[in-house]
Amino acid sequence: SSDLPAMVVKIDNHPGARPQAGINQADIIFEENVEKLTRYAAVFQSLGSDPVGPIRSGRFQDINLLGSLNKPLFVWSGGNSKVSAAIAKSDLTDLSYLKVNNDGGFKRSDEYKAPHNLFAETTKLWTLAPAGSSAPIPQFTYRTVSDANASTSKEALGVQVTMDGVNVQSDWDATEKEWVRSQDGTLVVDTQDVALSVPNVVVLEVEYTNTYSPTSKTLGSGKVYVFTNGAMYEGTWTRTERLKPFELKDSAGGIIKLTPGQTFVEVARAGKTAAVLAGMTQDDVEFP
Repeated sequence: SSDLPAMVVKIDNHPGARPQAGINQADIIFEENVEKLTRYAAVFQSLGSDPVGPIRSGRFQDINLLGSLNKPLFVWSGGNSKVSAAIAKSDLTDLSYLKVNNDGGFKRSDEYKAPHNLFAETTKLWTLAPAGSSAPIPQFTYRTVSDANASTSKEALGVQVTMDGVNVQSDWDATEKEWVRSQDGTLVVDTQDVALSVPNVVVLEVEYTNTYSPTSKTLGSGKVYVFTNGAMYEGTWTRTERLKPFELKDSAGGIIKLTPGQTFVEVARAGKTAAVLAGMTQDDVEFP
C-alpha cells in the first residue's frame, strides 16, 4: 500500500464527458446525485492516472462525504461562491483548476466539448500535497481470500439502482469475480476502452435535501446493500462523524467484509435499489 495522501477527483458523468479517464485506477468511486444527473468522486491513493477527468465542480455534499479520507487533496474545476467558500473553510486540500492550473497539469482536451473537456494529471497534483499529508485509514473492512461468504449473504447476479437522470446496473462476472457496470443499458468503459468492473459495489441509501442542487446526508444511518464475491448483504450503514468511515453491518449485526480491491459506492436515494438474486435475470427486475 502507498503512503500517498488520498486524492479525490470530481469526475463528470454527463453523456458528453464519457468515456472518462482514470475510472479504472481509482480505489473508490462514489457516485453522487447532482442536478438531474450524477457525478463521480473518484478516490486515488494506490494508483494514479495521467490524465484524469473530465473534471467538474464540487458540491456541499463532498465535504461530509470525503471527511474520513484524512484531509484529502480535492481536485475540482471550481464552483459557486458559497460552495467555494465552504470548501476553503473545510479540511479538504483545495486543488481547484482556479488555484493550481498549470502546476496540476490541467488542460482542455479538444476531443470533448466544453464544459466536459477539462483534465489534469495525478502525478503533478500529488506534488502539491501540503507538508505532513499522509494516507487515510482503510475505509472498509476486508475479508481474506480464505473467508467464505457469511451466512447472512444471498447469492446475487447483479443490482439495479435508479440514480438521478441515469439507471445504473452492475452484473456479476463469475470468471473475473467482479461486477461490471453499465448505464442506461450501455457498458461503461474508460478512455482505453477498458470496462469498469470492480470487486465491490456498495449502495448506501441516504436522504437528499429536496432542493435544486441535491445534498446527501451521509451522517446518521440508513440501509446498505453490499455486493461482493458473488453475494449480496443487506444491512445498515452508520456514521457518527465526518472524520470516520461508514460502518457497514449485516442483518445479524456483523461487520460486512469486502473483497480487497476497487469499490464502487452508490450514494443513492432510499428505495431506489433492486437486487438481482440467483434464479432471476436483469429482465425480471424493474428499475425502482
